[in-house]
Amino acid sequence: MSTALRHAEYYNMQDTFDTLYEKSKKNATKGLNLYDMIISKDNILLAYRNIKANTGSKTAGTDGITIDQYKIENVETFIEEIRTALKQYKPQTVRRIEIPKPNGKKRPLGIPTMRDRLIQQMFKQVLEPICEAQFYNHSYGFRPNRSTHHAMARCQYLVNFTNNHHVVDIDIQGFFDNVSHTKLIKQLYRMGICDKRVLTIISRMLKAPIKGIGIPAQGTPQGGILSPLLSNIVLNDLDWWISAQWENMKTRFNYSKKKSRIKFLKRSNLKEMYIVRYADDFKVFTNSYKSAIKIYHAVKGYLKNQLNLDISTEKSTITNLRKRKSEFLGFSLKAVIKRKKYVANTHITDEKAKNILRNSKTLIRKIQNSPTPKTAMDYNAYILGVKNYYKIATHVNVDFAKIAYRLSRALHNRLKSIGKYRIPIAPSVTYKRFHKNNFKTYEIAGIHLFPLADIQTRNNMNFSQDICSYTKEGRLNLHKKLKADISIEINKMLKASYDNNTLEYRDNRISRYSMQQGKCAVTGTFLTSAEVHCHHKIPKNMGGTDEFKNLVIVHENVHRLIHATDEKAIVRYKSLLQLDGKQLKKLNQFRKVCNLAALV
Repeated sequence: MSTALRHAEYYNMQDTFDTLYEKSKKNATKGLNLYDMIISKDNILLAYRNIKANTGSKTAGTDGITIDQYKIENVETFIEEIRTALKQYKPQTVRRIEIPKPNGKKRPLGIPTMRDRLIQQMFKQVLEPICEAQFYNHSYGFRPNRSTHHAMARCQYLVNFTNNHHVVDIDIQGFFDNVSHTKLIKQLYRMGICDKRVLTIISRMLKAPIKGIGIPAQGTPQGGILSPLLSNIVLNDLDWWISAQWENMKTRFNYSKKKSRIKFLKRSNLKEMYIVRYADDFKVFTNSYKSAIKIYHAVKGYLKNQLNLDISTEKSTITNLRKRKSEFLGFSLKAVIKRKKYVANTHITDEKAKNILRNSKTLIRKIQNSPTPKTAMDYNAYILGVKNYYKIATHVNVDFAKIAYRLSRALHNRLKSIGKYRIPIAPSVTYKRFHKNNFKTYEIAGIHLFPLADIQTRNNMNFSQDICSYTKEGRLNLHKKLKADISIEINKMLKASYDNNTLEYRDNRISRYSMQQGKCAVTGTFLTSAEVHCHHKIPKNMGGTDEFKNLVIVHENVHRLIHATDEKAIVRYKSLLQLDGKQLKKLNQFRKVCNLAALV
């Protein structure tokens, strides 16, 4: 299960979130005192814990404070300060930075202060289960357990099995800058978020002054913790409106089977259509050019009349996938004939291929200037990251082979004098896990560079609607069906910095995680990179080293229990972990080597 879920259980908030989700499903949240849930001690502490785990916690707002300086010295005092701030809430000024986009333009990003980020996280935790219960099945952006891969899987499914090969692409002009605050507050109310104190504070959040610009009259600032959720709320109306035109059109008969319903609808004059949305980027699939034209104008009108949003006519298009490709989330999509049937072919877009080549060359230059394990690992982290993202493209091996060919000259010219080029001899466990095809590669400072061309496409699975973070059954399905993708977690570990540890430790830690298949050595549960702790079997203060054989991967709480001597701490961690006899025996073996008493 995800780190956020474990945190929610740790702070006793999961039952509250489950209840909110269940009530929202029944449209029964009106009258609930959401404000008191938001300012509860457990919710505030959970928000702090989640913020700490967030990589953005190291970025300072206008007050210059990061999470490292924002420490809880006294829990009760800290909680009282947050509650007092909310009584007459006035957001602090937002720091604005501009992030370069691949097309040369810049994307504005608003960074709230650490106090305001914490408050936004408190609100997000309570509002999200209410919203999740009412969000449309096929919106995938910034939602728990969903990803770009699920959005692409849905697109491929529609091409392969529904014969809807005309795509309407709508580009909303400056979506994040043009959201109507008034309409958004009304949408929140219609969703069952009716607590006036909550709506008032959200309204003030939306009007947080931006340094150098002033108070915004509209828009949800990109960079705020609550903004992605609010953006999904805005476009949820569009999702359901399109769905009601076909997929969920009300009929006179209550069909028990979806296939029977669709069969009946096909006999009507209705235009067949399906929306797939990721944040403000969406496609509508239909079965003819005539329908596509009507859908284009209908969606344009709906956005303007219902949501006060304009579209970019230059960027909005209609594409026949049998003739031309359409781009979505860094992939290109086209319908091609295979065994008398149209199927989806997906590639990396040309623009993204150029980005991969350019970024790889930059990292190779860094290796040339400083041939150390760190620069080699930075290169590997990037290569593994792009492989993880694009591995679902049906022709990823062809695309990456082309990029690798164009990259080969840079590799040769810059690394021939500082590295050995050959089939790896005794590579690390991590290298062997991901590279089985005996490609030649360079070895730099004992680290083998990951060959870009050594990749095979993976089957892209549709999102299972049975998975949900806010029901017991949904969490069980999440645990069962979502196969732990070790490569994604290893990629995060490669990117993390370990300033106080040796590079030997960093490399061996990842290799040990890979060998254990990401599972805790004591509990056997899969660990995300945020939960991983690396235990030295023989502690360093007793002469232990960072060698591979002296390291073992365990859950954070298991590691704390291995070293715990305080009776209260022991009781607390035993209660959290609920270890069985076999697991406790394993833990006691580690304690014995540390000269600590066995636990019973």
